[in-house]
Amino acid sequence: MNRLTLYNNEASFIEVLSNNGLHHLKNEDPEIYNLLELEQQRQVNSLSMIASSSIADPSVLACEGSALTNVTTEGYPGRRFHAGCKYIDEIEKIAIERAKSAFDAHYVNVQPHSGSSANQIVMFSILQPGDCILGLDLACGGHLTHGSKASFSGQLFKPITYGLDQNGFINYEQVLELAKKYKPRLIICGASAYTRTINFKRFREIADEVGAFLLADISHIAGLVVSGVHPNPINHAHFTTTSTYKQLFGPRGGLIMSGKDSELQITESKNLSEVIQSGVFPKMQGTPTLNSVASKARALAFVNSKEFQKISKNIVNNARVFAQEISNLGYSVQTGGTDNHMIIIDVSKKGLSGKIVESALEECSIIVNKNMIPGDKKGPLITSGIRFGTNSLAIRGMDATVMKACVELIDKVLTNIQVVDNENYKISDSIINEVKRNVLYLCKKYPIPGYTF
Repeated sequence: MNRLTLYNNEASFIEVLSNNGLHHLKNEDPEIYNLLELEQQRQVNSLSMIASSSIADPSVLACEGSALTNVTTEGYPGRRFHAGCKYIDEIEKIAIERAKSAFDAHYVNVQPHSGSSANQIVMFSILQPGDCILGLDLACGGHLTHGSKASFSGQLFKPITYGLDQNGFINYEQVLELAKKYKPRLIICGASAYTRTINFKRFREIADEVGAFLLADISHIAGLVVSGVHPNPINHAHFTTTSTYKQLFGPRGGLIMSGKDSELQITESKNLSEVIQSGVFPKMQGTPTLNSVASKARALAFVNSKEFQKISKNIVNNARVFAQEISNLGYSVQTGGTDNHMIIIDVSKKGLSGKIVESALEECSIIVNKNMIPGDKKGPLITSGIRFGTNSLAIRGMDATVMKACVELIDKVLTNIQVVDNENYKISDSIINEVKRNVLYLCKKYPIPGYTF
């Protein structure tokens, strides 16, 4: 087929482009086409329990693969540095309004390329190198951008970290004590591996007491926040950031939002929202990924629906039942349970490492991730813990009644592992094949909407 072939008007430009693109990809680059096909098959036929991911609707993927990627521009709607933005402007404005509606925000910037870059933008907009920041310790469930020495946040700023109490809950008294002692310019609340409700109101009280800004990173719980299953930080934190793929079922990307503080004067000439606007562009980013902005808009339409509220409630209910069922089998569940979508277990008490469990479960088409736990001596590449998540199970339509079957499959694998060392193990082919058959049965019974035909 010639690339310049004209099509009749019965098909839309989008349909033609999509079909033509797949045709050329399959015929001209079969290596990549086949790998994409295999990856989609893997997702369809695996149980994904990665807490930091979800499954984007095909309509979101369609936006990602649209002709918007051809548009180069900088700036904001009505104030672009390139022509050709008539429709782009409308798309970005829709994304902003949908995000405002979802989070009850007064201000939203939809251009950040990721949740990490959203945090980076906030920090470089209000901090100077060497300023003190206070965030949750990485080993206690924090994030690299919350002050880890491996990240820019721990290298360019002075990081102080708070931890957990003896029951595994955020130690708010320690947060207050450290804030009084070190007078941080920024306090960060939010986590990548914390299973309990975060008290944003308490964090704001501490921030106000020491004159600090408060950043709430809700990347892992954004969907629960939208649905009212978890408290909303928007009017407690000065800045609220999130990625858009973890629990918003959208594309790779980020958001920066603010509530009642959006008009707070930050500098002599700019309020909070103006500081972030210039912080995103031109300070930290150039051209936005406009196809991702459209994908965010599409995902946010779903997030604002009643259907999504039901899914969010199912996410949490599934996690609670999962935690109880795996605890009943003798596994050590961190904090004794969960308030959100995450369950973290200490597998070292079963004589296993996180790396071994992650690898063995993947062999059986169950996808999880190894995770450090408080006091972990094995390090981040081996770990003593495993983190489970229920986002992708819920979107398949799985409910609490299915969680027991999932836990039993996991237990079947873990109880049949023969440990060689912290990284190597043996497991029989018969166990692998048995579990894979049962996983495939569940995947076919509860297919990913729009991914199978």
